[in-house]
Amino acid sequence: MLSTPAKHVSPEILKNFDTAEWRHGSAILTKDFPQEWDEIQKILLDFRFRKSQIFTEGGNMSTIAKSIHQRFDDFGWVEKKFKVAVVIDDETRKSDTHQVDHFKGRVAVETEWNSKDSVFDRDLKNFRHLHELGAISVGVIITRADSLDPLFKSFGYDLGKKYGASTTHMSKLLEEVNAGTIGGCPLLMFG
Repeated sequence: MLSTPAKHVSPEILKNFDTAEWRHGSAILTKDFPQEWDEIQKILLDFRFRKSQIFTEGGNMSTIAKSIHQRFDDFGWVEKKFKVAVVIDDETRKSDTHQVDHFKGRVAVETEWNSKDSVFDRDLKNFRHLHELGAISVGVIITRADSLDPLFKSFGYDLGKKYGASTTHMSKLLEEVNAGTIGGCPLLMFG
């Protein structure tokens, strides 16, 4: 059920981003969450990064990811950690979820720019769990496009290593989705 490029995505975004979807993620956004979808598309269309941002150390979050996060904040999206509890024979067991970067109207968005690629497993399992609980209808992940790798390598060994094969990028995300990690949760992906 993985399709690339995603349907229902504007030609301008398809021109500038690698896209993929799982279980009709873009159709769900288009029909059920038009405001959220419009905001996501605006954020993507406005997204630019500068050479200086590539070289700037980010600590927990790169300046590129910070700029994306700021745009979601501007549109009123919030970080959200869902409080989940299961009751078994009158015993309540808490099972809180991992925090979602951006949440609005049952749409969850994660931005993974040059993190360890193991975060895809965590994010996809979190989306799957939240979807199974009925907390979200669709997930979106924004990550680095593989097509940027030659650019980063052209700036020298250290930068090529910083943006290496074990960091988050589109092909690693697609591997995880194809492995079934997302389950039945509709998903839209941008690189």
